[in-house]
Amino acid sequence: MSQLDTRTRILDVAEELFAGKGYRGTSMRAITSRAEVNLAAVNYHFGSKQGLVTEVIERRLVPLNRLREQNLNAVRGKAAKTKKIPELESVLLAFIEPTLMLPESAHGASNFITLISRAMADTDQTAREIFVRNMKPTLTLFYGCLAEALPELSKDVLYWRLNFVIGALSHTMRAIDKCPVPMEEGVPHDSRSLVKLLLPFIRAGMEARV
Repeated sequence: MSQLDTRTRILDVAEELFAGKGYRGTSMRAITSRAEVNLAAVNYHFGSKQGLVTEVIERRLVPLNRLREQNLNAVRGKAAKTKKIPELESVLLAFIEPTLMLPESAHGASNFITLISRAMADTDQTAREIFVRNMKPTLTLFYGCLAEALPELSKDVLYWRLNFVIGALSHTMRAIDKCPVPMEEGVPHDSRSLVKLLLPFIRAGMEARV
C-alpha cells in the first residue's frame, strides 16, 4: 500500500468512526485496528489524534467552502457590474446548492455530515472548534452578501435569520435518509430536488416582514 493509499485509508476510517462515536469516544487503537495500520503510521501522517480529526474535517470542508466563496463572490461581482444589489435568490443558491450536494459529492461524504452534527452537540469541543474556525470566513462572506441583498433588515434580524438558514440546511442534510416523519413513496430526497424545495422556503423566510 502506497503512502497516499495509507493516508486516505486512515482518513476514511477515522471519519466513519468519529461520525459513529464522536471524537472523544473514538480511540486511536480503534482507528489503527480498522485501518490495519500501526500507530506510527497515524503519527507520521497526522502527528496526533487532534491533527487527524483536523485533516478529516478540512478534507471535506475546505473545498466546500472554496466553492461556496467562489459562488458568493461571483454573485457579488455580477451585482457590482450592473450597479445593483445582489439578488437574494442567487446569494442563497450560491451557499445552499454546494452544501446540499455534498453528501453525493464523494464516497463517505455522508459520514462527514454525521460527524459535524455530532461535533456540534458533543461536550468535547475539539471537533466543533475546528469546524467553526474553518467556517468563520465563509459565513462572514455569506452574511455580508445577505446584508447587501436585504439592506432593510437590521443586523440583529439578519444575524438570526442567517442562523435559521444554517439550521434548516443542517436539518435537511440529516433528514435526507433519516427523516423522523414517515415518508410516502415518491417523496423526493435527492439533493437537486431538495435544493429546489428548500430555496423558495428559505427565501420567503428571509424576506418576511418583521
